[in-house]
Amino acid sequence: MIMNKKQDDKNVAEKIDDLAKDTIKSIEAGSNPDITFPLRGLSNVYFDETMKMVKLGDKTQTRNFFNVGQAKKFMQTFLVARVIKELVKENITAPIRSIYYNTKHTIGDTSEETWEDQSESDPIIEDLEITLGSLREELHVRAGQKGSMVGNLTIIDAGDTIDLRKMGSGGWSIPSIVEKDIIKFKECEADYILFIEKDTIWSRFNEDKFWKKNNCIIMHGGGQPPRGVRRLVRRMHDELKLPVYVLVDNDVYGLYIYSVIKQGSINLAFESERMAIPEARFLGLSSFDQEKYKLPDNVTLKLKDIDRKRISEVLAYPWFKKKQWQDELKHMVEKGVKLELEALSAKDFKFITEKYVPEKIKKKEWLV
Repeated sequence: MIMNKKQDDKNVAEKIDDLAKDTIKSIEAGSNPDITFPLRGLSNVYFDETMKMVKLGDKTQTRNFFNVGQAKKFMQTFLVARVIKELVKENITAPIRSIYYNTKHTIGDTSEETWEDQSESDPIIEDLEITLGSLREELHVRAGQKGSMVGNLTIIDAGDTIDLRKMGSGGWSIPSIVEKDIIKFKECEADYILFIEKDTIWSRFNEDKFWKKNNCIIMHGGGQPPRGVRRLVRRMHDELKLPVYVLVDNDVYGLYIYSVIKQGSINLAFESERMAIPEARFLGLSSFDQEKYKLPDNVTLKLKDIDRKRISEVLAYPWFKKKQWQDELKHMVEKGVKLELEALSAKDFKFITEKYVPEKIKKKEWLV
């Protein structure tokens, strides 16, 4: 349950009411009701050099009711808005998929369904996020949990005190809603946060008690980190003043995961200011680590055509124009191979926890 958010919830409800009132006024005036949304996508995204974040531009799109191509989406928008208002009023949350099923039905006496599948309803929720100026989580909408954390930190989760030093092998499961009314930070002795791409590698760090030996917090997002994980890392960075180090595979997808944590993503450019961490530091894997640590050729993976295509796309992004990132990606292409974090096990199973990461941090061998 969401607590202590009465004013925020009231603001959300009022904004939804205003959308409905504007539509009714247009109908009564004999006009064509419409809703204007900021345009989402690469064509309306830019890199803010001052803030060092991916931001949403000022292009918009209009959704009209009396338009054969837009009428259904117009209806869907208010269908979801109604459910969000009900969730706010009842002070409960619901997963994205439940909202899809709750609003799925046949329209009147027709054979037309409100949704064909969930790929239609999810973007509507994102449209409303931008229009209402609220995170999805503030609209009482949650996603599945993905990500774990342990370390020298005590938190209060929905009123329960949890010691992250005593979370066993699985760690504390990071929820999708991590705002201040749900998650509060209590006692923290940690010096930094180590964000690890994969749960399997995170388990190595947890088993080796890396967080205890190095006085830190270790967390993962199960690959591309979900919004709740990104938002929590940002909060911990801001409120606990902890530097963030990122450890990912040496492939274009790993580098992109780092960039998402650092400067935000294209899909969520409208929320970069509440999720991105421009000061995040990249520890590796670097494209130059095979030579540096003398890793054998048989632990490398050949680049596929799809990898090369993605690298070309990423090289063109403004936020990857910095020489160090151009060098990383171009060196990857020149070698024709990529490396997973597990490749460091060729040295020793504990090499990554006892040598690789500690020495990189000590010697300040990171990229920003």
